[in-house]
Amino acid sequence: MIRKKTMENMLDPRTKLITAIFFTILVVTSRKLSWLLPEWAVLVAFVIFIGKGRAYARWLRLALPMALFFGAVTWWTADWKAGLTAALALLILISIFFVFFSTTTPEDLGNSLVKIGLPYPVAFVFSTSLQFVPMIGRKAGNVTDAQRSRGIPLEPGWSALRHYPAFLGPLLIQAFQLAEELAAAMEARGFGRPGRTFYKEYRMGPADWLTIAGSLLLLAACLVLRR
Repeated sequence: MIRKKTMENMLDPRTKLITAIFFTILVVTSRKLSWLLPEWAVLVAFVIFIGKGRAYARWLRLALPMALFFGAVTWWTADWKAGLTAALALLILISIFFVFFSTTTPEDLGNSLVKIGLPYPVAFVFSTSLQFVPMIGRKAGNVTDAQRSRGIPLEPGWSALRHYPAFLGPLLIQAFQLAEELAAAMEARGFGRPGRTFYKEYRMGPADWLTIAGSLLLLAACLVLRR
């Protein structure tokens, strides 16, 4: 079956990383709502364009309380406009990396960084940590549900602190088992042997260089116009 070429695999992972960094610089240097709102609008339009609108809406329900809390703290220390600006900037920054990791797998990112000189063990640890964070999160949810079914309250709060060993113990055991299985799999596959090859070849094509050049020019133009 021929794989349909989409925005997710048209560009090299390194191109998407560089573009995300450029957009992050643009957001960090934005000090006004009149700058941040169009930047967020562009990001939301791109999310809808690549078909990640529903996933972004679900993610937004989790990220929005954190952004509002950060904005409230800033509002309390400065003023309401600074608080609103800080909350929106944080939301956009997190959204940038939502888009990045929604269109780039950790394995592709790590392997592509190896091609530019990053040691493979470092890239492997980086990509593996990104892959196992959601897995540990799912295991934590399973442990919580299992302990609650046994009548152990694990709701957030000071009163539940004495029950947390019932949560941390099984979770740590499962994490150690997962690490042991990973180590055995790595050893069986000859991890560390020289002359490693990759199933997928990572090359920067004309579209990648045009995207990087266009992003850099757009960033420079925005910075100059703001001054």
